[in-house]
Amino acid sequence: MLGKTNVDWNTVLNNYLDAILEMAGNIVIAVLIIVIGFKLIKMLVNILKAALEKGEIDYGVISFSCSFVKIALRVLVILAAVDHVGVKTSSFIALLGSAGVAVGLALQGSLSNIAGGVLLLILKPFQVGDYIVLDGTGCEGEVAAMDIYYTKLKTVDNRVIVIPNGTLTNSNLINNTKQDKRLIDITVGISYDADIEKVKAILQEITAKEKSILDQEGVKIFVSSLADSAVMMGIRCWVSTEEYVGAKWRLNEDIKLSFDREGIEIPYQKLDVCIKSDETEQNPEIKG
Repeated sequence: MLGKTNVDWNTVLNNYLDAILEMAGNIVIAVLIIVIGFKLIKMLVNILKAALEKGEIDYGVISFSCSFVKIALRVLVILAAVDHVGVKTSSFIALLGSAGVAVGLALQGSLSNIAGGVLLLILKPFQVGDYIVLDGTGCEGEVAAMDIYYTKLKTVDNRVIVIPNGTLTNSNLINNTKQDKRLIDITVGISYDADIEKVKAILQEITAKEKSILDQEGVKIFVSSLADSAVMMGIRCWVSTEEYVGAKWRLNEDIKLSFDREGIEIPYQKLDVCIKSDETEQNPEIKG
């Protein structure tokens, strides 16, 4: 005859209730660890940012460093919260390691962007505030920010272009503001009937009035080439990078206005259109 087993359900329920309450308490503490930890991280990142700005460090380095520190500290806080719940961090890290290959393959674009950001900080092809052009892409603008994944460009019409750092490290970059000064190179065509010496005198007068030119003695005015329908005159002069665009616009405008006043023709392509009427319209019949 089988014996009967008496189960003390009160003891079982009390044990389960204690376990549930303990787990709930651990979860609440873990949530508090995350909330308080994230707030402390935010404060620490702000302190780090202020210290770096006080040290007059490049803004791109500041932005990237703060992003990296914030992400790294948040990972540590989450691991601490998981450990308090009862999940062993060693097992958790081992699980992450086993899934690392799959995650790495899935996120290889993001990882390349992080590596690209590190390379940009080390090599420094540009800094925040520089005006860059990505050759062959049509993307250009002033560097507004450099984050851990992306670099943001602000265009002249106040749009924002977001470019992955990996793309930047693998592209041909033109930095228009890296140097302190730039060369203005203007070519304008004149008629073969025009007096070259008179044209040179006009161009010299124009450049002499332009105050942004750094070295008036370094201005070069010359015959660039002899084209099919025009003599190409060249002007080369140096200006500061900040004055480049404005100075080039002013010189082009002054050249056109001066040539108009002096009667210097700037050749351009012309198209003559001949409309031939019907023969019946040219010689209508006269009926009597």
